Amino acid sequence: MELDFLSPVSEELIAYAKNLSQHSIGAKAKFNSVLNGIPDLSDVQIAIIGIRENRLAESYEDSLLNFDGIRKAFYGLFPGNWHLNIADLGDIQQGDTVKDTYFAVEKTVAALVKMEVIPVILGGSQDLIYAQYRAYDTLDEMVNLVNVDARFDLGDAEQVISNKSYVSKIIVNEPYNLFNYSNIGYQTYFNSQEEIELMDRLFFDAYRLGEISNDISLIEPIMRAANLVSIDINSIEAGSLGSSVFKSPNGFNGKEICAISRYAGLSDKVSSFGVFEYNSALGELSNMLLAQMIWYFAEGVNYRNNENTVAAKQEFVKYQVPVDDDVLVFFKSPLSGRWWIEIPYVANRNTKLKRSTLLPCSEEDYLEACNQVIPERWYKAKRKNEV
Repeated sequence: MELDFLSPVSEELIAYAKNLSQHSIGAKAKFNSVLNGIPDLSDVQIAIIGIRENRLAESYEDSLLNFDGIRKAFYGLFPGNWHLNIADLGDIQQGDTVKDTYFAVEKTVAALVKMEVIPVILGGSQDLIYAQYRAYDTLDEMVNLVNVDARFDLGDAEQVISNKSYVSKIIVNEPYNLFNYSNIGYQTYFNSQEEIELMDRLFFDAYRLGEISNDISLIEPIMRAANLVSIDINSIEAGSLGSSVFKSPNGFNGKEICAISRYAGLSDKVSSFGVFEYNSALGELSNMLLAQMIWYFAEGVNYRNNENTVAAKQEFVKYQVPVDDDVLVFFKSPLSGRWWIEIPYVANRNTKLKRSTLLPCSEEDYLEACNQVIPERWYKAKRKNEV
């Protein structure tokens, strides 16, 4: 079974959780234990898994990753007014080679996604996103990846994969499942102009740190289109982490990164979520912030509107807006007030999409179209579909 790659949560950690308040997350959670093995996941919505792999980090130090600090902080929190069941399935240990670890991650994530259980990944080096992405190879859909990161991590596809160069491997390696890559929170001085221009030429989305900090709601339609979301801990300002391990003074603060995590949870399409670049040298403040990020992601999952269904879309209100030679088709949900724009399927063309699809957008995109301005989000998606 694919979940056999997971080693159980320690008995000491399970005992710690069960001795907490009966109303805490830890007391209510299910565990992969030595005694009982993998728990019944039929009624579980979120499963925590750790991946103890960081050998391809450019600043790799031979240290054994341990996520118990995050787990203890998370177990001690109290759930909101949720109707969620959470399981902790333990860790994927380092394989004999990094490829072995990738294989275990790919099979584990794929199995959980097929069970409609959202894996929340606590990861070492961020190249593990490549394995998380490859888990979607068996699903019949194009994949949208959203990465919260100060860097694009494009790298050179001809070079060996690392935590700073995995995106190029996702783009060029078969099977070609990637439809869009969105970066949230990049900082210009950490990225070469060549990379910034390449992001534009590939019609990918990139949002600067200041742009998002000024209006956090810009993230909502980006996350609504995502299938998998990753957060690089280095995107968080060092002050909020309370650690000298990550030395950048700029980045998202604690409140902002928790809001981003909640938007990821609210998305009906997000089926896996990961926090990467963890370092065991991080202290209690960092562990608590990461635990709260998971908490906010779970709260978002609880309040999903389930609008990504055929029945829900039948209730959408349709708006047609002529702009130049195009007629843009918008849809609005009467339930949530959220907006989508249609990316048309072009018959007899070699396009990435097999059918017309709805791209999440904002009301501002609709109003811009009414003023004869083509929304950039629609233009990029249409061009990507034609490439």
